[in-house]
Parts: sequence; structure tokens; C-alpha cells
Amino acid sequence: MFSANTKLGRRVDFVILWGIILSVLAVMLESVKHIQARFEFELNVFEWFVTILFSVEYILRVYSSKKPLNYVFSFFGLVDLLSILPTYLGLIVPGTGFGRALRILRLLRIFRILKLSRYLRAADELLDALRSSRPKITVFLFGVVLVAIVTGTLMYIIEDAEAGFTSIPRSIYWAIVTLTTVGYGDISPATVLGQFLASMLMVVGYGIIAVPTGIVSAEYTMTASKKKPSGECENCHGPLTESDKFCSNCGYLLPKRQPDGNSAS
Repeated sequence: MFSANTKLGRRVDFVILWGIILSVLAVMLESVKHIQARFEFELNVFEWFVTILFSVEYILRVYSSKKPLNYVFSFFGLVDLLSILPTYLGLIVPGTGFGRALRILRLLRIFRILKLSRYLRAADELLDALRSSRPKITVFLFGVVLVAIVTGTLMYIIEDAEAGFTSIPRSIYWAIVTLTTVGYGDISPATVLGQFLASMLMVVGYGIIAVPTGIVSAEYTMTASKKKPSGECENCHGPLTESDKFCSNCGYLLPKRQPDGNSAS
């Protein structure tokens, strides 16, 4: 249940993987009124089939874990629980008086998509790269905010209210939209000076888009080159690296290890 090193394990992962994808697709289709009205029975049958499948998976994961509570209160354990609770709560909460609350609870089934990350080993390296680049990206975003505030204030001074720049916050909104090259078009400068400033901001926006991509890419390359398997989890036998404090597969708290990779006694 915690690894796909065997043929049966890979088959289990394959079934669960497609169950997640199809169940999330069913939740989306259920929100379309004419589809929900026409295929209500079929969607309910499929929902119960998937819920029972995930319930069996959850029970087996708890049973096969050496320390069940570690799994139950881990990130994936909570996600697995959230993915099956709404359907059972639908039996308890009456649909007459709590219709809207029930619909909100049923939307929690979308959490099943988070279960996909269990099968994406490369996601760990990407998350490590994002953590490593966080200080640089924070400074970068702070600089972008300063540019938007200064440019928005200047546009408020340059342009008239008839052009849409009625306040500094609204002008900053225009600056953010222009800086990110979205360009809704609901506000646009009318003066030559304002158009010139807007043109400069657009050019800067194209350059800004590439900066966080380069930062994360550089950190990802460094992280991927350093992150090598250094053992396996004693709880689920998943691969570990030297920097791991918890098993990324089952959430097991790992014992402290010596520099040679062995567990400390």
C-alpha cells in the first residue's frame, strides 16, 4: 500500500490513480446543471463506488502502517480522510435544511486530486527548489510591488479621472494588470505621457515574467543534482534522502541519522 515495487503494488496504484482522476472529473460534471439532472443516478452510483474504493484503501493503509497514528495525522492521511468524508456526511446531514452546507461539504471531494502527489516522485524535488528559492522570490515580489505602487501613483497624477484613474488604488490595479501583461482594457491612459509610461511598464513586464522562472530553474537543477537516494523508510520502505526528516511517502518521523546515512542509536 505504500510502494509500487511489486507488480501488484503497481496495479493498485494504477487503479487508485484513475479513480482519483475520474472522481474529480465527476465532481466537475456534477456542477453542470443539465448534466447533473440527466445523469444524477449514474453519478451517484459512481460516487459511491469510488468512495467505497477509497475507504478500503484508507483502511488498508492504516492497517498496514507500523504506526497507524503517524499515517492518520500525516498530510496524506488527512487528504485521504477528506476525500471520503463528504459522501458519508451526506447520509447524516439532511438535504432539506442544510442543502447549501451539504453542497459545500461535497465539494471537499476535490481534495482527491491532492492524492495524486503521492505518485509524483519529482514533486519532492520541485518543492525543495521552491523552498530554496523562497528568499530570492520574496525580494523579487517586493520589488514588483514597489514598481506597481510607484507607477500607479504616477499614472494617478498624470491621467484624469475620465480615463479611469479615479484613485491611487485603482491606478495600482491598472499597473499590476499591465505589468503582468494581462491587459483587461477596462482602464487605459489617454495622454501621451501616460501612454509612454504604460509602454515602458509593458516592456518591463515581459522581462519580469522570466525572473522567477530562472530562479526556480537554477534551484531545481542544484537540488536535483544533490538529492540522491540514501536509504529507505523503515515504515513504508519508500526512498529517502539525506535531507529528509519525514518520509515523503507516509509521513513517518525518521530517526536522526549519522553522516554516513545510518540511523542514530
